[in-house]
Amino acid sequence: QVHLVESGGGLVQPGGSLTLSCAASGNFYRSFTTFIMSWYRQRPGKDREMVATINSNGRMDYADFVKGRFTISRDNAKQMLYLQLNGLEVEDTADYYCTQNHGAAWGVGTPVTVSS
Repeated sequence: QVHLVESGGGLVQPGGSLTLSCAASGNFYRSFTTFIMSWYRQRPGKDREMVATINSNGRMDYADFVKGRFTISRDNAKQMLYLQLNGLEVEDTADYYCTQNHGAAWGVGTPVTVSS
């Protein structure tokens, strides 16, 4: 079973930056390197939505609303997933979650609040 723990959220002003981290642990049935890892977010009153995905060969996909502001990365040796958030907007306020294979496992989320 995969256990995911996010960290790095907080309060930031518009235009600011944050780096989110996700640590994976547990008894993996196969190597972390084979996992498709993603960041999702859930804004207040909205459904959860995909933000960014990185697959086992490093291919990255982003939601249209990212507009080049966010960067997903992974460190397979450390079993870590990251999301660099730049140019944050009020509309980016949400709980951010990491997930394995688009929902096979979820973390509990880390809140990001963008406000002046």
